[in-house]
Amino acid sequence: MENPSNAHQPEKLRAFTKYLIRDMKALEQMLADDMFERDTKRIGAEQEVFIIDRASQPHPINTKIVEDIDDPRFTYELARFNLEFNLEPLTFSGRCLHELEQQLNNGISKLREAAEKHEGDIILMGILSTIRKSDLGMENLTPMARYYMLNDALKRMRGTEHELKIKGADELHVKHDSVMMESCNTSFQVHFQVSQDDFARLHNIAQLVTAPVLAAAANSPFLFGKQLLHETRI
Repeated sequence: MENPSNAHQPEKLRAFTKYLIRDMKALEQMLADDMFERDTKRIGAEQEVFIIDRASQPHPINTKIVEDIDDPRFTYELARFNLEFNLEPLTFSGRCLHELEQQLNNGISKLREAAEKHEGDIILMGILSTIRKSDLGMENLTPMARYYMLNDALKRMRGTEHELKIKGADELHVKHDSVMMESCNTSFQVHFQVSQDDFARLHNIAQLVTAPVLAAAANSPFLFGKQLLHETRI
């Protein structure tokens, strides 16, 4: 694991900014030089998960699971009780969706086997309904410098605490002093590679279909014991 104390060093922040600008310039150059594939579409995905204990409470053991599995497709997330599984991209043709499903099922099985060794399990939910505000302390932040840097950057940018006001069947008004509020959420994220000429058109189509897809897939009505929106993550 990284040394979290590095996140608070000004030179590390400057280096991060420098590399981010460099990467953006590289992307701009690749687009200008037409370096991306044009004749092949690919699909991939990321599956985020919660780790729970025998009582279905958040279980902060992601470092143990990642170390046990020892596979680069399985990686850390913001909180110690979250993990991410990155599926291998496939050419968008034939039985690709079936193959993607097989990858996903196999990956979840690996995660469950590893979690069981530490008296835990894996659950797929938009928001873990048993999560408590007390689970969102900095002691449950994954000990990686980038997460500490993210937390510090958002604190400087906002200048105030993170605040949520959500009104559904119940009403929730909560404040928190760190980025850990984000760890209440997990999702299944699909990636679709297209040619740069098709990107704008397909991006607009994706925005149009998001609403009906979201309506069909809503699965996060509860947060901190409150019944809120069918899809509270938005």
